[in-house]
Amino acid sequence: MRKNVYSVGQVNTYIKNMFAQDFMLNRISVKGEVSNCKYHTSGHIYFTLKDASGTLNAIMFAGNRRTGLAFPMKEGDKVIVTGSVEVYERDGKYQIYAREIEPDGMGNLYLKFEALKRELEEMGMFADEYKKPIPKYAARIGVVTAPTGAAVQDIRNIAARRNPYVQLILYPALVQGDGAVQSIVNGIHALDALGVDVMIVGRGGGSIEDLWAFNEEEVARAIFECETPVISAVGHQTDTTIADFVADLRAPTPSAAAELAVFDYRQVREYMDGCLAQMTRLMERRLEEKRQRVLYAKERLRYLSPANKLRENRKYAADLSDALAAHMTQIIGEKRHTLALLSGQLEGMSPVKKLSQGYSYVADAAGRAVTDASDVKPGDLLSVHLYKGALMAQVTETKPQNGINAGESDGDEDAEVG
Repeated sequence: MRKNVYSVGQVNTYIKNMFAQDFMLNRISVKGEVSNCKYHTSGHIYFTLKDASGTLNAIMFAGNRRTGLAFPMKEGDKVIVTGSVEVYERDGKYQIYAREIEPDGMGNLYLKFEALKRELEEMGMFADEYKKPIPKYAARIGVVTAPTGAAVQDIRNIAARRNPYVQLILYPALVQGDGAVQSIVNGIHALDALGVDVMIVGRGGGSIEDLWAFNEEEVARAIFECETPVISAVGHQTDTTIADFVADLRAPTPSAAAELAVFDYRQVREYMDGCLAQMTRLMERRLEEKRQRVLYAKERLRYLSPANKLRENRKYAADLSDALAAHMTQIIGEKRHTLALLSGQLEGMSPVKKLSQGYSYVADAAGRAVTDASDVKPGDLLSVHLYKGALMAQVTETKPQNGINAGESDGDEDAEVG
């Protein structure tokens, strides 16, 4: 009779608990060669650790990559994986869950680097709020590096090319070996006290041992406490040191640091030339606008000036005078024509003209015109007016109207006068 029959899941759970209770498996470091390395889209890394005697499946979750993996791990790398060995219940397989991965061969230096990095980060020395801005137009640039080598020469060449007016102040420091840490710290303090605008601290590339002076806490604190903005430029682009995290700005190389610290004089000159050209165009346009306004004001002043008004009024008066003279001439001509017509009519009706034709004008003693013979009697005195002179006559005989209608006259008198 069989006793204690367990399911597969129960067995896997039991084994998992055994692994979980093993203190050594909870925190273990295993070294080996990376194979079957796969970066999943989720951010997890799946790989296998192998050596001459066996293989071990491994996984690093995305959440551990930021703090636990400081280099791009690839196939064939020799690494030391630190994590816990656990059982995956569903498959009944065990694997190591990596929390930290470091290249094999660095040993204590890498562990020391990570420990100091965590300590300084927890103290806030890497925080962005402590980063000072790099001045755009630095005139005095301090450089803490070795007096010989490619780094200082690259900085000199780039500074001379970008801006020959920038002053470089070199503090010749030891950058590796005994005394390097204190030499770098002294250089930072000296240039900070000198009052440079920005400082470049760095060296050329090398191994982790060659760059180690820039991973020391004394150098990190000197950079953090420096009043002058600091650009770190240690090694090549792939090299990272504690100084890079503490500095106000990290440059991948000394050449790149010079590019960041020294403003390009030619660009500034081109910018200034552009500003000058734009200012000239604006000034010319403003001057032209003002010139047009002056011309307009001048024209308005000319139009509104008293002298111009007087000239215009004088011309207007002259035009009115000419128009009046023309109108008067026209009226006078019309009146003369009318007068000539009336004069002709009057001349036709003139007594003088009648008198000149042989007619006479007869008046009684009272001066009244005698037009009817019955109005006088014999013996009355009459005056006869001729064209030239007058006659005094006395009526001797009157004759009645004979065949002449009243109001008509044949030019003869009806009364005889003597």
